[in-house]
Amino acid sequence: MPTRRPSLLRTLATSPLPMAALAFGVVGALLSPAMVGNGWREGIWLTGLVVTGVPVVWRTTRGLLRGEFAADVVAMLAIVGALLLDQPLAGLVVVLMQTGGEALDAYAVARASDAVEALEADAPHTAHRIEGDTVRDIDVEAIVPGDSLLVRPGELVPCDGIVTAGHSHLDTSRLTGEPLPVRAGEGTTVMSGSVNHDGALTIRATRLSRESQYARIVDLVRSAQASKSPLQRTADRWAVWFTPLTLIACAAAWFVSHDWSRVLAVLVVATPCPLILAAPVAIIGGINRAARRAIIVRNGGALEALSRVDTAVFDKTGTLTVGQPRIEAVVVPSSTGVAADADTLLALAAAVEQGSGHLLARVVVHEAEARGVRMPLARAHRETPGRGVTGMVGDLLVAVGALAFVRETFVDAPAVQDALDGLDDQDTGLRAYIATSAGAVGRIDFADVLRPELAPMFAELHALGFTQSWLLSGDKASNVEVTARAVGIDHWAGDLRAEDKVTRVRALETAGRRVLMVGDGTNDAPALSTATVGVALAGHGGGVVAEAADVVLLIDDPSRIPEAVRIGRRALRIARQSIGVGLGLSMVGMVIAAAGYLTPVAGALAQEAIDVAVILNALRAARAPS
Repeated sequence: MPTRRPSLLRTLATSPLPMAALAFGVVGALLSPAMVGNGWREGIWLTGLVVTGVPVVWRTTRGLLRGEFAADVVAMLAIVGALLLDQPLAGLVVVLMQTGGEALDAYAVARASDAVEALEADAPHTAHRIEGDTVRDIDVEAIVPGDSLLVRPGELVPCDGIVTAGHSHLDTSRLTGEPLPVRAGEGTTVMSGSVNHDGALTIRATRLSRESQYARIVDLVRSAQASKSPLQRTADRWAVWFTPLTLIACAAAWFVSHDWSRVLAVLVVATPCPLILAAPVAIIGGINRAARRAIIVRNGGALEALSRVDTAVFDKTGTLTVGQPRIEAVVVPSSTGVAADADTLLALAAAVEQGSGHLLARVVVHEAEARGVRMPLARAHRETPGRGVTGMVGDLLVAVGALAFVRETFVDAPAVQDALDGLDDQDTGLRAYIATSAGAVGRIDFADVLRPELAPMFAELHALGFTQSWLLSGDKASNVEVTARAVGIDHWAGDLRAEDKVTRVRALETAGRRVLMVGDGTNDAPALSTATVGVALAGHGGGVVAEAADVVLLIDDPSRIPEAVRIGRRALRIARQSIGVGLGLSMVGMVIAAAGYLTPVAGALAQEAIDVAVILNALRAARAPS
């Protein structure tokens, strides 16, 4: 899960410049001229202006020398003018608003992602190399192609390789998104980062660990984050035209009056505090509003980007589907001559599967419980890791597992062999076969389950102006097409590796699309980092994918995605509205100051009143729309 953000009060309290400017201003104001003389008070304010204003001026000047024309320029000129014209209080007010706004912006803007660190922490670190009759533990960096490696149950595959001995099931969901375990036997190609479930495997390394699949995912996330362009601050976009307009007003005031105090008054009242304050306050409000809906938006840039996305890209497994297999059907042939219906065979299979810890065994048992069928007790339970399980139920021998395993168990039963021939339709989906010593046979077909909330979610996205939706998955292309058609997605691709998803997302963005990518697995992390906005479903813990994303849904509910987009758009609409109103009032104040009706201090106080109005309006972003 993303780490907890610092509180707003803590952020402000640890920001030295605004706190110092406030302290100098308050101390000077509390000193009565009758007690210490006006010189002391002005001296305190002047000292405060030098201490807090010079760093602001220096930082802004360096930015100008680098070609950064930002909203800070007018504030810098106002601070310099206040110093030169001996108007320290007006200058302190400007420093307070400038640096206070920056502190707010720092609170709303990006917290660095720990995606790469989290990925590296989850990577395999040790391997067991077989050296003759012994097994020696080594660092994965010491693996060389050709090494013979032992992978025990529950361990990560340390590098890409080929199985040379053993049978097991591998969880590859972190790499491919495929939720169902993959059977691994002699000759199977395996990828680093896969989890070995139930049987020991011996593999021959085919790549160095740093060149294996998991390492490539780490590199993809690192390069995607490094190349992702930061968003320009909302304030800086407005400053492109407002700052020149302010300088023109200053020139006009000088041309008419030749009074530098009028110029300073124009600068002070024009200090773009609505620019500096409105956007971060509205963005903080939007982030807090989203958090109350279990939507964690990492930073202000993510919220801004969320308001502009127009294309949705989804992973399949765990995103559009629930990510856990279910039993789609129990198939019973009618030609065996043995009376056994689907529920009877399911009960027998569940009876022997109760002694297994395999994922699909638990699915079988759960299905039997859900159907309310009675599961008899099994004895003489025997499991062959990666292949199947047998047991005695009453006087019956029952075998459940891979087709070859069931055939071997009843190799001397021609009727069972013939019935199994009728069940084997060469489909590549995941299934388990059942046979009993009485001659009954059946097949259990497994499938993933679509989320029920998808139809209204896609309708909302369409209403929000999303013109394209894509389904990109590491699952088989045929399964991806079925899912895409079921939920109404027009564009899809399957059999994709992590780098393939990155390529697809990057191509969409190159074509001018603003992509929202939704995923929940490690294999999605690089694409999430590449997209305009990456959204992670983290209802079951999050981990790496949550660190790589810009937005994290704390509950496993993709229907919150349209709500997140609406929150982002509303927050940015309020920010723009606050900026527009604030700058409009500032321009009115500039005209009044240029005409000589506002002193610098009065201009600073007028600007403060404008700031209060802007902040109150921007705070609406934190509330639910009425």
